[in-house]
Amino acid sequence: MESIKLDLPALLPDVSTTDDQCVDRLESLLVLREGITKVHLITTADDPARLCLHYDENIITLTQVEHYALSAGVELTVRYGHAVISLPTVDGDDENRQIEQQIRNVPGVVAASFDPHAQVARVEFDRYQASWSTISSELQRRGYLAAQQSADTPATASPSRHHGAPDSWIARNKELAWSLTAGILLLFAWAGERWLGLPGAAAIALFAASYVFGAWDLVRHTWEHVRQRQFTFSVDLLMLLAAAGAAFLGAWAEGAFLLFLFSLAHALEHYALDRARNAISALADLAPPMASVRRDGQEREVAIADVVPGDLVMVRPGERIPVDGDVQSGQSAVNQAPVTGESVPVEKSAGSQVFAGTVNGDGALEVVTTAAVGDRTLDRVIKLVEEAQTQKAPTEQFVERFARVYVPAVLVADVAVIVLPPLLGFWDWQTSIYRGMALLVAASPCALALGTPATILTGIAQAARRGVLIKGGVYLENLGAVRAIAFDKTGTLTKGQPEVTNIEPFGEVNANELLTIAAAVERASQHPLAEAVVRRAERESLALPAAGELQNISGQGVRSEIDGQSVEIGNLRLWEAAGAHIPDEVRQAVQRLHQQGRSVMVVRQGERWLGVLGLADQPRAGVASVLAELRSLGIRPLIMLTGDNKGVGDAIGREVGVDEVMADLLPEDKLTVIKSLDEKYGAVAMVGDGVNDAPALAHATVGIAMGGAGTAVALETADVALMGDDIGRLPFLVSLSRAARRIIFQNVGIAMGAVALLIIVTVTGVIGIGPAVLIHEGSTLVVLANALRLLGFNGTSARDRIAR
Repeated sequence: MESIKLDLPALLPDVSTTDDQCVDRLESLLVLREGITKVHLITTADDPARLCLHYDENIITLTQVEHYALSAGVELTVRYGHAVISLPTVDGDDENRQIEQQIRNVPGVVAASFDPHAQVARVEFDRYQASWSTISSELQRRGYLAAQQSADTPATASPSRHHGAPDSWIARNKELAWSLTAGILLLFAWAGERWLGLPGAAAIALFAASYVFGAWDLVRHTWEHVRQRQFTFSVDLLMLLAAAGAAFLGAWAEGAFLLFLFSLAHALEHYALDRARNAISALADLAPPMASVRRDGQEREVAIADVVPGDLVMVRPGERIPVDGDVQSGQSAVNQAPVTGESVPVEKSAGSQVFAGTVNGDGALEVVTTAAVGDRTLDRVIKLVEEAQTQKAPTEQFVERFARVYVPAVLVADVAVIVLPPLLGFWDWQTSIYRGMALLVAASPCALALGTPATILTGIAQAARRGVLIKGGVYLENLGAVRAIAFDKTGTLTKGQPEVTNIEPFGEVNANELLTIAAAVERASQHPLAEAVVRRAERESLALPAAGELQNISGQGVRSEIDGQSVEIGNLRLWEAAGAHIPDEVRQAVQRLHQQGRSVMVVRQGERWLGVLGLADQPRAGVASVLAELRSLGIRPLIMLTGDNKGVGDAIGREVGVDEVMADLLPEDKLTVIKSLDEKYGAVAMVGDGVNDAPALAHATVGIAMGGAGTAVALETADVALMGDDIGRLPFLVSLSRAARRIIFQNVGIAMGAVALLIIVTVTGVIGIGPAVLIHEGSTLVVLANALRLLGFNGTSARDRIAR
């Protein structure tokens, strides 16, 4: 039995997530082929998404397996299209399931996931049934797609994040304007009837007009659902029934008051949620729409969509950089905070990488474009954040399942409240109907349906503003439950490149002489340790003599010549193999540095032992304080995983302050460790570089990748990406997730408590429809305001620092 691994993007280039149905279709198609015994997804060090095919070489050849896989991928790519679209403002925050179903019912659409609060939908469609132009036209006709999007293809369309705000205040705030008009008419009718002697018929006419303005959007949405045969039980329906019942009972003022407050609460809810949405959609405005491009020796302004890789872009002082690219000439400090969250500007010069959306400092830069629009780091972040908003957190999924049962149950209970008491002789019909209408208001789960998604949206938005990309509500919520964190060593806790840490000359040789001779020889080598020696000499501004041709001795060291004398640099095996006498002083120095976790280079010129150099990968600046802060948050244990030997691992572990070091680990060993930690602690996070730690990152409760900016693999592999390659964001991230979990639980408690209280007091007649409306809508706005507190969250709280 043999196996082959194929890159998933090569087979399904339009698929951006392994949860896509096309992945399942591909597996199903291939496993039906004779000779292919098993097909499954895996992640590897080179690519986190690969398809592994097991086959019987006695039945089918490797070439045939590759052919079948590529053919199946082409077949699915040709047939199924994918689009992530932004939607115009959708009213009614309890309509998630209805709108998802309506989008799915568009001819040709086979799958849809929609978040009404983020106003983003992921759509998958069958090209054999309909083209994207017909689907988008139908979505536009139904009001789910902006006009400027309908002509675009999914492959090239950039979701519309701005829908062309009209000029007038009323047009921009139509929902609020209609609600206020309903309130004014209600006030005139009530005051006129009570104090101004307004005839009853005139008062009823004003109340009815207030009904029209207050219920206009509710009726329009409900009728649209009925017309499209998508009628389902919803909060809007409960409100309309309650208002209609109040009018039937002659309680016009109460009914108009209900519709006014309900429509006003909806308008304010949308305004509040827009604040959270804008925190993310503002990312799209970071990169300028035009770029100064030099072509054919002339500089001209070019639309950013027309800039292609290889174009030379001029960036003047103070301008935003429009492209991802490499600096060809110039020097400046660039503010990368909009993309990476780094608080201090980063110096850029020839060879440095820059990102679209960052702000140039005082110097002019010439940048060679490396990524077209759609492939820039900023574009990838926007796309992933939009997709993250379609992924529901566990609590949100629970609330949706609860609502499916709850709303019909409320209607059944309401009928019982209206019918049974009069039949049993407890209340008269008017009292029973009035209390039934009040029960509809009391039992509406507006706050319950809104509290969790609003919190998730604001949490993801705030994290993005601080340079942390969270790829879904489930990860934001799960982070708050994490009790243990495992860290990869190289590139995560450490800088990822060795540095000279020890310079120990022998006899009369001084440190500069030792370093000068070593760097002169190693200058011709490409080995990472050699490069570290040369960097140290350059920092010391040492003048390096010319060295002869470099001779590499595999596994032992190098040999060259300076001023006619042989120079040898390496480990002790270099001289032991030649039978040379090695002084005890040399052996003792090497042993001592090895015990400190250092890689050792011994330097000898002619017959003189010049000294030894100790090298090691150094911890990131401030990593010890970051781990201490995590420990103060109750995260324990903090475990370092490394493929290095135990001596090196223990040395770094002591320096940074981890609780435990696990060394000599292969990638599959790291996965085993994560599985055991998961079983022991229930929720564990893994922090790595997003490439060679892919299996462990994928299995952890939450995988956190370092170096997100400019690293496509990191963005695709992990659940969370630290865009600024800054491990110092971890305490903020943990505290933010815990704050989000607290707010979610608070909102659920507030919503359920308000509903339970209102049901009791309305059914028993303690309060009527008017006070019930005030309490009901008040609780909805309270959970919204509570959720929006996350937009101001900037760090750990005292509660977070209490060890658990």
